[in-house]
Amino acid sequence: MNLSELRPAEGSKKSDNFRRGRGHGSGNGKTAGKGHKGQKARSGAPRPGFEGGQMPLYRRIPKRGFTNRNYKEIIGINVSALEVFENDTVVTVETLIEAGIVKNPRDGVKILGNGDLTKKLNVKVNAFSAAAKEKIEALGGNAEVI
Repeated sequence: MNLSELRPAEGSKKSDNFRRGRGHGSGNGKTAGKGHKGQKARSGAPRPGFEGGQMPLYRRIPKRGFTNRNYKEIIGINVSALEVFENDTVVTVETLIEAGIVKNPRDGVKILGNGDLTKKLNVKVNAFSAAAKEKIEALGGNAEVI
């Protein structure tokens, strides 16, 4: 692939150089796509969300709390769920998805310490609880944070 061969995806670009209201020959003359009369045909039409003076929906509904922009959704998996793997298996997020334990890893996977583990595993995920790390390493396994 060369720099000269790069093209935008098909249908992703739309020309914005269409000049409205420049006569019938342009295909969009006279009312310039605004229809006939009415508030929306004139300059200074109301902003989005304006309800003609009625209290707008976004002001009628109560506001509560806030959304943390830095929030990470971590999926928790118990140690007992790792029992499906064979001895000396390298367990990663990808192998958890293949095994059907995790459907969507979101922002990461954390191994939690609930349940029992009887196999030696090499686990490589985003986070571990202290109890989970202890249980994995007690059997000679390895708990590695990626």
